[in-house]
Amino acid sequence: MNENEIYLSQYRPKPQLCTPITVVEEPRFPVIDAHTHLGPEFGGGWSERPPSELLDVLDQAGVVGLVGLDGGWGEDILHRRLDTFKAAAPERFRFFGGVDFSMWSARGNRFGEWAANRFRQQVARGADGLKIWKPLGLSIKDPAGELIPVDDERLDPIWRTVGELGLPVIIHVADPVAFFDTINPTNERWEELAAHPDWHFPSPPYPAFMTIMEQLANLVARHPNTTFIAAHVGCYAENLQWVGDLLDRCPNFYVDIAARIAELGRQPYTARRFFLRYADRILFGSDLPANVDMYQLHYRFLETDDEYFDYSLHEIPPQGRWQVYGVFLPDDVLKKVYYENAARLMGFA
Repeated sequence: MNENEIYLSQYRPKPQLCTPITVVEEPRFPVIDAHTHLGPEFGGGWSERPPSELLDVLDQAGVVGLVGLDGGWGEDILHRRLDTFKAAAPERFRFFGGVDFSMWSARGNRFGEWAANRFRQQVARGADGLKIWKPLGLSIKDPAGELIPVDDERLDPIWRTVGELGLPVIIHVADPVAFFDTINPTNERWEELAAHPDWHFPSPPYPAFMTIMEQLANLVARHPNTTFIAAHVGCYAENLQWVGDLLDRCPNFYVDIAARIAELGRQPYTARRFFLRYADRILFGSDLPANVDMYQLHYRFLETDDEYFDYSLHEIPPQGRWQVYGVFLPDDVLKKVYYENAARLMGFA
């Protein structure tokens, strides 16, 4: 490497633009973070600390409600979350249960009914909804060794049960599109995938990205009485037209913005139109450890028209080397995204 070359990891460009910097210390309206994880495996570690410490951070950030999604199917974890956090402040916390797909072999053709009954037990214990993780459609297989698609009809008892109980499903079935592409110099997530090679899902052996997305669309359309909240802007933040089309077709379909201001903020005109059109169907979420600075960055994105700023607190942007722009949402839209939509779907007062 000659003197005119550097490693990409060493590159630290400093923009010379002179643009406004708005610090939004408090959101204009109360906030419900509808997509969080408290366990140490997700970088938060709040599960090991007193609820009062988490509540202090939420109070400072203007967050009045928090939805925890790492309760999973293990009753031990779910019960600890309920007994620790929800018991301490039931008006502030909601926790979702899950499905133990590893039990399919043991339950055979009755797995769907068994999983639905297990979810009923989780709800009786205090669970507020169902979280489905991305291995469904990507890697989970049935006893015959066949990949289980997202819209597999053998799982219908689960979706019907959630609908009958009047609770929502938060479903995450696909990561950024670039995670499914070849890792080469044209991949916009090259640095991220180099750091996390296990996040790469090339087809083959994995299903193609659009195959999974069409399965999601089929599932939502087939169960109109069940509310589905697709995480990460419908799992397809790179294509808001596709997400909007599904929102138009299926009134039971919602999205959260968790971990996607990097995508939304680099398409600010399209993103703003998306927020305005679907204001009743979008939930605020972070998918990040509770932190005042992190929340204030999200508020800056949603409330201001600031230009070309970092979407992350990290020195090197973790999801791609670009900057974002604020979408300066009007008050009526902010109220819905920040609070009203999650309150309606998840039973917050």
